[in-house]
Amino acid sequence: MKKTLRFLGWFLLVLFLFFNVLMAFQAYRFTYFYEPQEAVFRRPEQMSAGEKISAALFGFRAPKRPVKEKPDFPYQTVRLKNTAQQTLVGWVSPARGKSKGTVILWHGHGSNKSRVLAEARSFHKSGYQTVLFDFRAHGQSEGNICTIGYKETDDLRTVYNWVKARGESNIILWGMSMGAATILKAVPEYALKPKKVIIECPFGTLEEAIKGRLRSLHIPVQPITSLLLFYGSLERDMDGAAYQPATYAKQFEMPVLLQWGRSDPRVSQAETGRIFKNLGSTNKKLVIYEESGHQSFCRHETDKWKKEVTEFLNQ
Repeated sequence: MKKTLRFLGWFLLVLFLFFNVLMAFQAYRFTYFYEPQEAVFRRPEQMSAGEKISAALFGFRAPKRPVKEKPDFPYQTVRLKNTAQQTLVGWVSPARGKSKGTVILWHGHGSNKSRVLAEARSFHKSGYQTVLFDFRAHGQSEGNICTIGYKETDDLRTVYNWVKARGESNIILWGMSMGAATILKAVPEYALKPKKVIIECPFGTLEEAIKGRLRSLHIPVQPITSLLLFYGSLERDMDGAAYQPATYAKQFEMPVLLQWGRSDPRVSQAETGRIFKNLGSTNKKLVIYEESGHQSFCRHETDKWKKEVTEFLNQ
């Protein structure tokens, strides 16, 4: 009996350690983007049985998504250095005629600046200068480690200060998903003063973001969420539990337009409602897109998006 209990005890210990090792690998892969020549993006149906098993155990080897589309309106490529001395690559498009201001656009996790060209095109047509940059470890920018917006606030500040130094006084920040969460963290962290802010599908906390990703993959959220948060924080030198965009919203005083898709599998209505309630601005609006999920509202519900954004900008 004692031998059986001892064997069971060792078996459970080995199983516990093995599971934790797997979670450490998963956290590493989720926050690391390989160079295009180091990894190839594959959908599950394109993977071999061995690749599926490896991905399930140790995480996907995700490459930086290539920038395949460029603006169909005038632009110039700009390169800036963040404080980590990584080169950030972006596109700057001057306004047509007299400028109404500058809109700085930020993409989501695993995406790049070409994925927000629809929004940039609309802002450009409305008379704004547009500025689109790849976050570190995304698109054409340097780096491989992504902290889901925790340290990317420095990228945002770098671009914001560059635009401001060029004499722009009417700066509008727009962000989607991770880009929106980064805006929520960066504005109070660096005391930035944009005139207006448009945020789409931001997560309430990093913990909720992990839960949302697991839900979208139909994976049980616990204890996996807690372990991924722990190992991700340890590996990337950040306090993931304290990363709470919903709380940072309390420090926002400028006009804010918050937008969310009813069918969003990653960001819940409760998160969105909490962010909206916490926004310190007296001029704020929440718009819900009934036919959209975690995606570009500009592309999917174009007329509604243009109407809401135009009204907000023209206030």
